Order: sequence, then structure tokens, then C-alpha cells
Amino acid sequence: MKPAPFDYFDPSSLQEALELLADLSWDASLLAGGQSLIPMLNMRIARPSALIDLRRVPGLDRSDIGADGIRIGAMVRAASLERSVASSDSAPTCLRQALREIGHPQIRNRTTIGGNLAHADPASELPAVFVALGGTMTLVSKDRGERSVPAEEFFQGVFSTAREPDEILVEASLPTYPGRTAFVEVARRPGDFSLVGACVAAVLEELVAREVRIAMCGTGDRPRRLREAEAVIEGAVLSAERLRELADAVSAGVQPRSDLHASDEYRRAVAGVMVRRALERISGVPS
Repeated sequence: MKPAPFDYFDPSSLQEALELLADLSWDASLLAGGQSLIPMLNMRIARPSALIDLRRVPGLDRSDIGADGIRIGAMVRAASLERSVASSDSAPTCLRQALREIGHPQIRNRTTIGGNLAHADPASELPAVFVALGGTMTLVSKDRGERSVPAEEFFQGVFSTAREPDEILVEASLPTYPGRTAFVEVARRPGDFSLVGACVAAVLEELVAREVRIAMCGTGDRPRRLREAEAVIEGAVLSAERLRELADAVSAGVQPRSDLHASDEYRRAVAGVMVRRALERISGVPS
């Protein structure tokens, strides 16, 4: 199929893009990497009257990884960020592991971080990482200026975010996390969206877990912190028995839905297994 007719705009500055979006916001789509939008256009699932391409907007393709955290421009490609975090000692391990799970190398060469996050697919890996580590989204509009939205508030449902129609997501940031992190997932085939994925973080002091954070993808309409499950090991000495208790709490705390890829029972059971495996990687405690 071919997309429905639309007007195409190719702004060369952020201000120009914001002015276009302010005029066309209620019936315009932003084009970043296009890995999700272009198929939706071709299948006419999306039928915007205007398309605003962000590829020539300067400054959106830069990232900064430092001791105080990570700042990622919306147009940074997944493959570029993957290379950057691989050579950085301060980048969280879970971010590197999640980036490797995004499609195939060809996909990662086109996918943008901002486009991935703004698309808000509940099976996507990066939203879970940003929720787990307390990430922040920076949004800009022509009339209201800039605002920051915590990741937990940004993702609001299936393909739904807190971004207003006249706003552009310009940057995503992650604060420094003092502990260890891991991301694991299960998918039908390499490169597929995850059936279930888990981002787990913990500060370990002689196997005592503190500042525990757990977020899932593929188990609901958005990535969520599992605070009741986190409480199972917060302040506890990790052991095989404690990890099994945690897995049970995770399975009880998610609310997945069945689809053509997997049943809700399967996802619920696997959610506990994914969190347990992630914590095994972090702690070295076998279950």
C-alpha cells in the first residue's frame, strides 16, 4: 500500500519545526527515524495531513555521557548510542544491553532514541530502562517553552505519552545510578520485540540489596516500576530462596494481556523468571 496524501516539511532549525508544529499540531506527525511511522503510513494506520521531518534540525543528534548522568538528543541513532555506551565506564550496563535488543543492526542504524521513546510501544526496551532508572524527558513547545517530565509520568498507555500535540521531545536523560544494572528479555526470534523484558537495578553491599528498582516491558500497557516486588529484596540478603520469592512477587504484580504472540499466563510466569535472571547477573547468586 501507499500512504495517504500529506504535506511534507523539512525544517532546518528547532524554532522552525516548533512554529510548523504549532500551526499544524492537531493533524501533523513528526518524523524522526521512521522505523514505526513509515510502515504505519504505508498501511494507512496513520493518516496525518502533514509530516515534519526532524533530520535537519541541528543539535538533536548529540549525546553526552558523564559522571553526572547521560543526556541523549532525540535524533541520536540507537547504533550511535550503542557505540558510545560500549566505550563508557559510567553508562549503566542495562542501557547497553537494552540497545542491543532493538531489532537488527540495520534497524538500529535508523532508529532514533526520541522516536523510540515517543512511540511508546509497551513491548519496547528503552522505556523500561528509563522508568527503572528515573529518566526524564525534555519537551519543548513554541508557546509554553521547555518542560521536563519524569519517565514514569511520560508513558501513559499503549502508544500514548504526556507529549502535547504542539511539543517536540528534544532530549532524554538518565541520572547516575550508583549500583549495578541489567536488562534481559525473551523474544520469539532475535530482533523481534520482546515478549517480556526486565530492567533491574540494585546497590549491593555484601549481597544486601538496596535502592532496588524493577521495571518491565511487554507485561502491560506501559512500563511500570514494580514497587511491591522491589520491597521483597530491599534491605535483604540475596539468596536462592529470596530470588524465588522475588520471582513469585513479580509474577503476581504484573497484568499482561494475551495476544497472538503469547498468553497472559505465559507472560506472567516469564516476568518472574526475567527479573530473577537479571538479579542473578547483578549479584552472582544462583537460584
